[in-house]
Amino acid sequence: MQQALKEAWKYQLRTYPNPAVGALVVYDNEIVAVEAHQKAGTSHAEVLALIKAYETMSKETVDFDRFDSHKAHEFLYTLPKGFFSECIMYVTLEPCSHVGKTPSCASLVAQIKPKKVVIATLDPIKGHDGGIKRLEEQGINIEVGVCEEEALALLEPFLIWQERAFVLFKIAQTSNGKIGGGYLSSKESLTHVHQLRAVCTEMLMGGNTIRVDRPTLDCRFTGDKAPNVTIYAKEDNFDRDIPLFSVENRTVKITDTLDFSKPSFILVEGGGGMLNALKENIDWLLQYQTPKLSSNSLSYNVDIELKHVFQESKSIDLLFWSIIL
Repeated sequence: MQQALKEAWKYQLRTYPNPAVGALVVYDNEIVAVEAHQKAGTSHAEVLALIKAYETMSKETVDFDRFDSHKAHEFLYTLPKGFFSECIMYVTLEPCSHVGKTPSCASLVAQIKPKKVVIATLDPIKGHDGGIKRLEEQGINIEVGVCEEEALALLEPFLIWQERAFVLFKIAQTSNGKIGGGYLSSKESLTHVHQLRAVCTEMLMGGNTIRVDRPTLDCRFTGDKAPNVTIYAKEDNFDRDIPLFSVENRTVKITDTLDFSKPSFILVEGGGGMLNALKENIDWLLQYQTPKLSSNSLSYNVDIELKHVFQESKSIDLLFWSIIL
């Protein structure tokens, strides 16, 4: 389950408005697949894991787009009865029972009948739950609650944006906490930021950052549509010739009042002033730390307590996901 969780964290928030979910398949005491849901509207983690398991076990490669959930489900339903009967599945979230943009994973797993399904935590959304019941009706052995605390940490943004805005503040700094002097992050870290920009509801920026840095705030590292931007400022005295205002198919709004009541995903980028101003509204902090010491005088001069929930490497950088306490 730890490996399934680790895989899911690679796509945390990138699945918005869906939750991040990981799945793993074991056959003959060996892991034959570790996959995660990657983008809303595409195949879920269980489906990708089952297709990868099929390829590993059969030594064949599928010839269709595995991220097309309908084609993936249709293919798995055509496999010989009992193909996965000796497999154990590990899933970080109860397989979905509902049918939306993608077919029901619970119905699929119930049909293929693996030997056992281990689930970290139940689906908290009414109408999406009930997956376990379908599996039990087919006589599948079920175990629930393995690494549940870690799975709930992974799921927290999804639970928040069911009720209100989930607010993520992104920072990039050196190993001694400095933030000035141009790009600090690796290309992999910058690409990851642009992947989050591509799916967020909007970016929220402080007025001083716009005036001083004159950013573009696009998704050039991924080729996606640039996010809409809200600038938090008391005065609208911005130079409309800076790149930010010339990006096509985006809305830029300037306001001195903020409302976080609407379910959404808000990505904030800014300096210490913005972090201090919004610290009561920020849910998580995403920190990219580059292995460099800097003499630059700029830093996040603010007192905030954090709880680290996950960390990973992005090329030479360290990435930390933290909850604001």
